[in-house]
Amino acid sequence: MTPRTIDADAHVVETPFTWEFMTEQERAYAPFAVRQEGGPEYWVVDNRLHVKNNNIGPNTSADQREMRDVEARIKHMDELEVDVQVLYTTLMLRPCTQSRATELAMCRSYNRWLAEIWKKGRGRLRWVCMPPLLSMDALRDEMEFAKDNGACGIFMRGVEHEKRLSDPDLFPLYEIATELDLPICVHAGTNSTAIHDLYEGETGFSRFKLPVVGTFHSLLMDGTPALFPKIRWGFVEVSAQWVPYALNDLRLRFQKMGRPIPDNIMAENRMYVACQTTDDLPVILKDAGEDNLVIGTDYGHNDTSSQIEALRLLRTDGSVPSAVVDKILGDNARALYGL
Repeated sequence: MTPRTIDADAHVVETPFTWEFMTEQERAYAPFAVRQEGGPEYWVVDNRLHVKNNNIGPNTSADQREMRDVEARIKHMDELEVDVQVLYTTLMLRPCTQSRATELAMCRSYNRWLAEIWKKGRGRLRWVCMPPLLSMDALRDEMEFAKDNGACGIFMRGVEHEKRLSDPDLFPLYEIATELDLPICVHAGTNSTAIHDLYEGETGFSRFKLPVVGTFHSLLMDGTPALFPKIRWGFVEVSAQWVPYALNDLRLRFQKMGRPIPDNIMAENRMYVACQTTDDLPVILKDAGEDNLVIGTDYGHNDTSSQIEALRLLRTDGSVPSAVVDKILGDNARALYGL
């Protein structure tokens, strides 16, 4: 069956079971949960605390968002009129570790957890895999495992280990992504301890959203997509309201440099942005084009990108022609994720 509606940004919420796929030698690196007396619960990773349940959606059950009951999740998808969800991490939206051993153990266990979910999901639960970027020697095996077990993308944050995504140190990953036909999915978040700690206590806008917008801009300025002409790039959970601003800024800079800029630079560079129902879509479509927007619900979370009814609301909103809505809900997401 060809999926008509694809939730391009849904989430799983990690539990202690997520780390049960570690080998005996890796157990020392497993995150564990603690609760402060009278306070919230935290994950502990390499002696750093990360709040565990501060972004939980009110319209989902623990069984659904933590994948304790895959059939309950699928039943809820039916109620929401969603054919396929593409699953992203929750814990690792932030910089959890700068340790090679810890990162490799966490990525391997997380990927195997998602592989088991995919096997139970009857083709309706696809996922974006975690690359162990500090272990380039293990990268190919891990990405091949993910591709063979239902992964449809490679997860990245706006900054990775204090590097921009146009850094040549990441090119080996892009070569593997090209060979495996897996898109690079830049999700709201940062893997920069400096950025994360600098904005301690703020709402998350500068920590999680702005690095992704900056990455979109810098990839095009640096010409990275042109170096990997088969890679598709997704920018997820940062709305699309910023797209006209970013593209206008790029045009001005390209003109000053005497560089040509395509009429539809997003299509030319195979870039897709996840919009929200609160975005001014008629304005955004003039710049982004109708083939390069997708939409997600942020299922399982509760922040400014969360709208569990997003796919259904887009159909009933009326501000966008139905043929374009069909593309945003289905065709474009199929193209991005290779479904």
